[in-house]
Amino acid sequence: MLGPTPGETVPRISPEKESVLELFGRQAQFQQITQTLANGRDLLIAGVPGSGRRTLVRRAARDVGAKVMEVDCIRATDGRRFVQLLCEGISQGVRSPEAIAFLQDWTAREGQAWFEFNATIPRKLSLQREPVLTAEQLWQAYQVLLQLPQQLAIAIERQVILIFQGFPHIRAWDRTAQWETGLQEAIARHTTANYVLIATLAESRTLYDEHRCLETICLTPLADDVVAAWAQLVLQQVGLSFDPRSPALETFLNAVQGHIGDASMLVGRLRQRRWDHGRLDDAAIAETLQDLLADLSNIFESLLVLLPASQLQLLESLALDPTDKPQSRDYIQKHHLSRGGSLQGAIAGLQHKGLIYGPDLGYRLALPLFALWIRQRLG
Repeated sequence: MLGPTPGETVPRISPEKESVLELFGRQAQFQQITQTLANGRDLLIAGVPGSGRRTLVRRAARDVGAKVMEVDCIRATDGRRFVQLLCEGISQGVRSPEAIAFLQDWTAREGQAWFEFNATIPRKLSLQREPVLTAEQLWQAYQVLLQLPQQLAIAIERQVILIFQGFPHIRAWDRTAQWETGLQEAIARHTTANYVLIATLAESRTLYDEHRCLETICLTPLADDVVAAWAQLVLQQVGLSFDPRSPALETFLNAVQGHIGDASMLVGRLRQRRWDHGRLDDAAIAETLQDLLADLSNIFESLLVLLPASQLQLLESLALDPTDKPQSRDYIQKHHLSRGGSLQGAIAGLQHKGLIYGPDLGYRLALPLFALWIRQRLG
Protein backbone atom coordinates (compact mmCIF):
# COMPACT_ATOMS: atom_id res chain seq x y z
CA MET A 1 0.00 0.00 0.00
CA LEU A 2 2.84 2.39 0.73
CA GLY A 3 6.35 2.96 -0.41
CA PRO A 4 8.59 5.97 -0.99
CA THR A 5 9.38 6.91 -4.55
CA PRO A 6 13.17 7.24 -4.93
CA GLY A 7 14.37 10.75 -5.67
CA GLU A 8 10.97 12.32 -4.99
CA THR A 9 10.45 15.07 -2.45
CA VAL A 10 7.29 16.02 -0.59
CA PRO A 11 5.59 19.04 -2.22
CA ARG A 12 5.76 22.15 -0.09
CA ILE A 13 2.87 24.36 0.84
CA SER A 14 3.35 27.97 -0.25
CA PRO A 15 4.08 30.45 2.61
CA GLU A 16 0.81 32.27 1.91
CA LYS A 17 -1.31 29.11 2.15
CA GLU A 18 0.65 27.83 5.15
CA SER A 19 0.02 31.14 6.90
CA VAL A 20 -3.73 30.81 6.36
CA LEU A 21 -3.77 27.18 7.50
CA GLU A 22 -1.93 28.08 10.72
CA LEU A 23 -4.93 30.15 11.78
CA PHE A 24 -7.61 27.72 10.64
CA GLY A 25 -10.39 27.62 13.21
CA ARG A 26 -8.72 30.35 15.29
CA GLN A 27 -9.45 33.35 13.08
CA ALA A 28 -11.70 35.04 15.67
CA GLN A 29 -9.11 34.67 18.44
CA PHE A 30 -6.36 35.82 16.09
CA GLN A 31 -8.26 38.99 15.26
CA GLN A 32 -8.84 39.65 18.95
CA ILE A 33 -5.14 39.15 19.73
CA THR A 34 -4.09 41.38 16.85
CA GLN A 35 -6.46 44.16 17.89
CA THR A 36 -5.32 43.91 21.52
CA LEU A 37 -1.65 44.27 20.58
CA ALA A 38 -2.31 46.93 17.94
CA ASN A 39 -4.09 49.02 20.57
CA GLY A 40 -1.13 48.72 22.93
CA ARG A 41 -2.89 46.54 25.49
CA ASP A 42 -1.46 43.61 27.40
CA LEU A 43 -2.69 40.05 26.99
CA LEU A 44 -3.21 36.79 28.86
CA ILE A 45 -3.63 33.83 26.50
CA ALA A 46 -4.52 30.45 27.96
CA GLY A 47 -4.75 26.92 26.60
CA VAL A 48 -3.15 23.50 26.85
CA PRO A 49 0.27 22.80 25.29
CA GLY A 50 -0.06 22.57 21.52
CA SER A 51 -3.24 24.65 21.29
CA GLY A 52 -1.52 27.34 19.23
CA ARG A 53 -0.95 30.03 21.86
CA ARG A 54 2.54 31.11 20.77
CA THR A 55 1.77 30.70 17.07
CA LEU A 56 -1.14 33.12 17.28
CA VAL A 57 0.77 35.66 19.36
CA ARG A 58 3.85 35.58 17.13
CA ARG A 59 1.75 36.00 13.99
CA ALA A 60 -0.22 38.86 15.52
CA ALA A 61 2.95 40.60 16.72
CA ARG A 62 4.43 40.28 13.25
CA ASP A 63 1.29 41.71 11.67
CA VAL A 64 1.36 44.79 13.91
CA GLY A 65 5.08 45.27 13.19
CA ALA A 66 6.28 44.79 16.74
CA LYS A 67 9.67 43.57 17.93
CA VAL A 68 9.19 40.33 19.88
CA MET A 69 11.12 39.12 22.94
CA GLU A 70 10.31 35.73 24.49
CA VAL A 71 11.09 34.46 27.99
CA ASP A 72 10.65 30.76 28.83
CA CYS A 73 9.63 30.91 32.50
CA ILE A 74 9.44 27.12 32.69
CA ARG A 75 13.26 27.06 32.66
CA ALA A 76 13.50 29.51 35.56
CA THR A 77 14.40 27.92 38.90
CA ASP A 78 15.24 31.02 40.94
CA GLY A 79 15.59 34.78 40.61
CA ARG A 80 19.06 34.65 39.10
CA ARG A 81 17.99 32.20 36.41
CA PHE A 82 14.87 34.30 35.73
CA VAL A 83 16.99 37.41 35.13
CA GLN A 84 19.34 35.44 32.88
CA LEU A 85 16.40 34.20 30.81
CA LEU A 86 15.05 37.73 30.56
CA CYS A 87 18.49 38.85 29.30
CA GLU A 88 18.40 35.99 26.79
CA GLY A 89 14.94 36.94 25.53
CA ILE A 90 15.93 40.58 25.10
CA SER A 91 19.13 39.58 23.29
CA GLN A 92 17.25 37.38 20.82
CA GLY A 93 14.84 40.21 20.09
CA VAL A 94 17.60 42.77 19.46
CA ARG A 95 18.76 42.16 15.88
CA SER A 96 18.81 45.38 13.90
CA PRO A 97 21.99 47.53 13.98
CA GLU A 98 19.98 50.33 15.58
CA ALA A 99 18.67 48.11 18.37
CA ILE A 100 22.10 46.52 18.97
CA ALA A 101 23.71 49.95 19.22
CA PHE A 102 21.07 51.02 21.73
CA LEU A 103 21.60 47.88 23.85
CA GLN A 104 25.36 48.44 23.90
CA ASP A 105 24.92 52.08 24.91
CA TRP A 106 22.32 51.14 27.54
CA THR A 107 24.66 48.58 29.10
CA ALA A 108 27.46 51.12 29.39
CA ARG A 109 25.20 53.92 30.57
CA GLU A 110 22.68 52.25 32.90
CA GLY A 111 23.48 48.56 33.27
CA GLN A 112 27.24 48.49 33.74
CA ALA A 113 26.98 47.61 37.45
CA TRP A 114 25.08 44.40 36.72
CA PHE A 115 25.35 43.40 33.06
CA GLU A 116 27.85 42.59 30.32
CA PHE A 117 27.45 43.23 26.59
CA ASN A 118 29.03 41.20 23.79
CA ALA A 119 27.78 41.81 20.24
CA THR A 120 29.64 38.78 18.83
CA ILE A 121 27.50 36.12 20.56
CA PRO A 122 23.74 35.40 20.32
CA ARG A 123 23.26 36.19 24.01
CA LYS A 124 24.46 39.78 23.67
CA LEU A 125 23.31 40.79 27.14
CA SER A 126 24.08 38.74 30.25
CA LEU A 127 24.55 39.07 33.99
CA GLN A 128 28.10 39.87 34.97
CA ARG A 129 29.99 36.78 36.08
CA GLU A 130 32.58 38.35 38.36
CA PRO A 131 31.95 39.29 41.04
CA VAL A 132 28.76 37.29 41.51
CA LEU A 133 25.85 39.57 42.35
CA THR A 134 24.38 39.49 45.82
CA ALA A 135 20.65 38.96 46.32
CA GLU A 136 20.12 42.70 46.73
CA GLN A 137 22.17 43.49 43.60
CA LEU A 138 20.27 40.84 41.65
CA TRP A 139 16.97 42.48 42.58
CA GLN A 140 18.33 45.86 41.51
CA ALA A 141 19.44 44.34 38.21
CA TYR A 142 15.94 42.94 37.66
CA GLN A 143 14.28 46.29 38.30
CA VAL A 144 16.66 48.06 35.90
CA LEU A 145 16.24 45.34 33.27
CA LEU A 146 12.44 45.63 33.37
CA GLN A 147 12.80 49.24 32.16
CA LEU A 148 14.88 48.26 29.13
CA PRO A 149 12.10 47.10 26.74
CA GLN A 150 10.18 50.34 27.26
CA GLN A 151 13.32 52.41 26.71
CA LEU A 152 14.22 50.42 23.60
CA ALA A 153 10.73 50.85 22.14
CA ILE A 154 10.96 54.62 22.59
CA ALA A 155 14.50 54.80 21.18
CA ILE A 156 13.77 52.86 17.97
CA GLU A 157 10.17 54.13 17.70
CA ARG A 158 8.77 50.65 17.43
CA GLN A 159 6.43 48.61 19.60
CA VAL A 160 8.12 45.93 21.73
CA ILE A 161 6.20 42.87 22.93
CA LEU A 162 7.48 40.59 25.70
CA ILE A 163 6.04 37.07 25.70
CA PHE A 164 6.34 35.14 28.98
CA GLN A 165 5.81 31.43 28.25
CA GLY A 166 4.54 29.46 31.25
CA PHE A 167 4.66 32.55 33.45
CA PRO A 168 2.95 30.98 36.53
CA HIS A 169 5.88 28.55 36.88
CA ILE A 170 7.90 31.25 38.66
CA ARG A 171 5.57 30.83 41.62
CA ALA A 172 7.30 27.54 42.42
CA TRP A 173 10.26 29.56 43.75
CA ASP A 174 8.84 33.12 44.02
CA ARG A 175 7.10 32.28 47.28
CA THR A 176 6.56 35.89 48.39
CA ALA A 177 5.49 37.00 44.87
CA GLN A 178 8.27 39.61 44.91
CA TRP A 179 9.36 38.95 41.33
CA GLU A 180 5.83 38.64 40.01
CA THR A 181 4.82 41.90 41.68
CA GLY A 182 7.81 43.64 40.10
CA LEU A 183 6.69 42.52 36.67
CA GLN A 184 3.07 43.39 37.41
CA GLU A 185 4.12 46.95 38.26
CA ALA A 186 6.12 47.20 35.04
CA ILE A 187 3.10 46.00 33.03
CA ALA A 188 0.94 48.70 34.65
CA ARG A 189 3.51 51.47 34.00
CA HIS A 190 4.65 50.75 30.46
CA THR A 191 2.71 51.89 27.42
CA THR A 192 5.13 51.40 24.51
CA ALA A 193 6.29 47.96 25.63
CA ASN A 194 3.49 45.42 25.92
CA TYR A 195 3.28 42.08 27.68
CA VAL A 196 1.79 38.68 26.86
CA LEU A 197 1.49 36.05 29.59
CA ILE A 198 0.99 32.48 28.35
CA ALA A 199 -0.61 30.02 30.77
CA THR A 200 -2.81 26.94 30.98
CA LEU A 201 -6.58 27.26 31.25
CA ALA A 202 -6.53 26.50 34.98
CA GLU A 203 -3.71 28.98 35.66
CA SER A 204 -5.55 31.71 33.77
CA ARG A 205 -8.31 31.88 36.38
CA THR A 206 -5.88 32.94 39.10
CA LEU A 207 -3.90 35.21 36.80
CA TYR A 208 -7.07 36.97 35.66
CA ASP A 209 -8.00 37.80 39.24
CA GLU A 210 -4.51 39.18 39.94
CA HIS A 211 -3.79 40.87 36.59
CA ARG A 212 -7.12 42.45 35.70
CA CYS A 213 -5.44 44.87 33.30
CA LEU A 214 -4.82 41.97 30.91
CA GLU A 215 -7.13 41.12 28.03
CA THR A 216 -7.84 37.36 28.36
CA ILE A 217 -8.25 34.84 25.53
CA CYS A 218 -8.81 31.12 26.12
CA LEU A 219 -8.17 28.47 23.47
CA THR A 220 -10.32 25.36 23.83
CA PRO A 221 -10.32 22.26 21.55
CA LEU A 222 -11.50 22.78 17.99
CA ALA A 223 -14.65 21.10 16.72
CA ASP A 224 -14.20 17.91 14.68
CA ASP A 225 -15.59 19.49 11.53
CA VAL A 226 -13.07 22.33 11.77
CA VAL A 227 -10.15 19.93 12.24
CA ALA A 228 -11.43 17.74 9.39
CA ALA A 229 -11.63 20.70 7.02
CA TRP A 230 -8.15 21.86 8.04
CA ALA A 231 -6.60 18.40 7.61
CA GLN A 232 -8.22 17.90 4.22
CA LEU A 233 -6.90 21.24 2.97
CA VAL A 234 -3.36 20.54 4.16
CA LEU A 235 -3.34 17.06 2.64
CA GLN A 236 -4.78 18.30 -0.64
CA GLN A 237 -1.76 20.56 -1.02
CA VAL A 238 0.41 17.45 -1.45
CA GLY A 239 -2.09 15.35 -3.42
CA LEU A 240 -3.47 13.31 -0.52
CA SER A 241 -7.00 12.73 0.73
CA PHE A 242 -8.91 10.53 3.17
CA ASP A 243 -10.42 7.50 1.46
CA PRO A 244 -14.22 7.98 1.74
CA ARG A 245 -14.71 4.19 1.51
CA SER A 246 -12.96 3.65 4.85
CA PRO A 247 -13.26 5.20 8.33
CA ALA A 248 -9.88 6.94 7.83
CA LEU A 249 -11.13 10.43 8.67
CA GLU A 250 -12.98 9.13 11.74
CA THR A 251 -9.81 7.36 12.93
CA PHE A 252 -7.85 10.58 12.46
CA LEU A 253 -10.38 12.71 14.35
CA ASN A 254 -10.68 10.20 17.20
CA ALA A 255 -6.90 10.27 17.60
CA VAL A 256 -6.48 14.06 17.75
CA GLN A 257 -9.78 15.09 19.43
CA GLY A 258 -9.71 18.74 18.43
CA HIS A 259 -6.08 19.29 19.47
CA ILE A 260 -4.48 21.23 16.63
CA GLY A 261 -0.93 20.47 17.80
CA ASP A 262 -1.47 16.71 17.70
CA ALA A 263 -3.35 17.03 14.42
CA SER A 264 -0.41 18.95 12.93
CA MET A 265 2.06 16.26 14.00
CA LEU A 266 -0.04 13.46 12.52
CA VAL A 267 -0.71 15.31 9.26
CA GLY A 268 2.97 16.20 9.01
CA ARG A 269 3.91 12.54 9.34
CA LEU A 270 1.33 11.57 6.71
CA ARG A 271 2.75 14.13 4.31
CA GLN A 272 6.26 12.72 4.65
CA ARG A 273 5.28 9.35 3.19
CA ARG A 274 4.13 8.17 -0.22
CA TRP A 275 0.79 6.40 -0.61
CA ASP A 276 -0.69 4.52 -3.55
CA HIS A 277 -3.27 6.56 -5.44
CA GLY A 278 -3.00 9.40 -2.88
CA ARG A 279 -5.82 7.88 -0.81
CA LEU A 280 -5.38 7.37 2.93
CA ASP A 281 -7.41 4.49 4.31
CA ASP A 282 -7.93 3.45 7.92
CA ALA A 283 -4.86 1.18 7.92
CA ALA A 284 -2.66 4.03 6.65
CA ILE A 285 -3.79 6.33 9.47
CA ALA A 286 -3.34 3.60 12.10
CA GLU A 287 0.13 2.65 10.87
CA THR A 288 1.33 6.26 10.73
CA LEU A 289 -0.15 6.89 14.16
CA GLN A 290 1.82 4.01 15.66
CA ASP A 291 5.05 5.30 14.11
CA LEU A 292 4.40 8.74 15.58
CA LEU A 293 3.62 7.36 19.05
CA ALA A 294 6.85 5.35 18.97
CA ASP A 295 8.81 8.53 18.25
CA LEU A 296 7.02 10.41 21.02
CA SER A 297 7.52 7.62 23.55
CA ASN A 298 10.59 9.12 25.25
CA ILE A 299 8.84 12.46 25.72
CA PHE A 300 5.76 10.81 27.16
CA GLU A 301 7.86 8.66 29.50
CA SER A 302 9.58 11.82 30.78
CA LEU A 303 6.21 13.43 31.47
CA LEU A 304 5.11 10.47 33.57
CA VAL A 305 8.35 10.37 35.54
CA LEU A 306 7.89 13.99 36.62
CA LEU A 307 4.41 13.44 38.06
CA PRO A 308 3.71 12.79 41.75
CA ALA A 309 2.24 9.34 42.40
CA SER A 310 -1.30 10.63 43.04
CA GLN A 311 -1.33 12.61 39.77
CA LEU A 312 0.12 9.70 37.82
CA GLN A 313 -2.52 7.30 39.13
CA LEU A 314 -5.34 9.70 38.31
CA LEU A 315 -3.96 10.48 34.85
CA GLU A 316 -3.72 6.80 33.96
CA SER A 317 -7.24 6.19 35.30
CA LEU A 318 -8.69 9.01 33.20
CA ALA A 319 -6.85 7.78 30.11
CA LEU A 320 -8.14 4.22 30.50
CA ASP A 321 -11.60 5.10 31.80
CA PRO A 322 -12.71 8.67 30.93
CA THR A 323 -15.28 10.23 33.24
CA ASP A 324 -16.71 13.65 33.99
CA LYS A 325 -16.98 12.71 37.68
CA PRO A 326 -13.58 11.55 38.97
CA GLN A 327 -14.65 12.57 42.50
CA SER A 328 -17.55 10.13 42.56
CA ARG A 329 -17.43 7.29 45.10
CA ASP A 330 -17.81 4.62 42.42
CA TYR A 331 -14.92 5.97 40.32
CA ILE A 332 -12.65 6.33 43.36
CA GLN A 333 -13.35 2.76 44.46
CA LYS A 334 -13.01 1.33 40.96
CA HIS A 335 -9.53 2.84 40.46
CA HIS A 336 -8.39 2.78 44.11
CA LEU A 337 -7.87 6.55 44.19
CA SER A 338 -7.18 8.53 47.33
CA ARG A 339 -10.14 10.41 48.75
CA GLY A 340 -10.61 14.01 49.80
CA GLY A 341 -7.83 16.57 49.59
CA SER A 342 -5.33 14.25 47.95
CA LEU A 343 -7.64 13.61 44.99
CA GLN A 344 -8.59 17.27 44.69
CA GLY A 345 -4.89 18.18 44.78
CA ALA A 346 -4.15 15.68 42.01
CA ILE A 347 -6.97 17.07 39.87
CA ALA A 348 -5.81 20.65 40.39
CA GLY A 349 -2.17 19.72 39.73
CA LEU A 350 -2.95 18.01 36.42
CA GLN A 351 -5.12 20.94 35.35
CA HIS A 352 -2.42 23.49 36.13
CA LYS A 353 0.10 21.46 34.15
CA GLY A 354 -2.28 21.49 31.20
CA LEU A 355 -2.58 17.69 31.16
CA ILE A 356 -6.32 17.50 31.80
CA TYR A 357 -9.22 19.86 31.21
CA GLY A 358 -11.53 21.07 33.94
CA PRO A 359 -15.15 20.12 34.64
CA ASP A 360 -16.46 22.23 31.74
CA LEU A 361 -14.68 19.86 29.33
CA GLY A 362 -15.25 16.68 31.31
CA TYR A 363 -11.82 16.19 32.93
CA ARG A 364 -10.54 14.49 29.78
CA LEU A 365 -6.86 14.34 28.96
CA ALA A 366 -5.79 17.49 27.15
CA LEU A 367 -3.12 15.79 25.01
CA PRO A 368 -4.94 13.13 22.95
CA LEU A 369 -1.86 11.36 21.59
CA PHE A 370 -0.50 11.15 25.13
CA ALA A 371 -3.78 9.59 26.25
CA LEU A 372 -3.67 7.07 23.40
CA TRP A 373 -0.07 6.18 24.25
CA ILE A 374 -0.99 5.63 27.92
CA ARG A 375 -3.87 3.35 26.95
CA GLN A 376 -1.65 1.27 24.71
CA ARG A 377 1.10 1.18 27.31
CA LEU A 378 -1.24 -0.07 30.04
CA GLY A 379 -3.34 -2.25 27.77
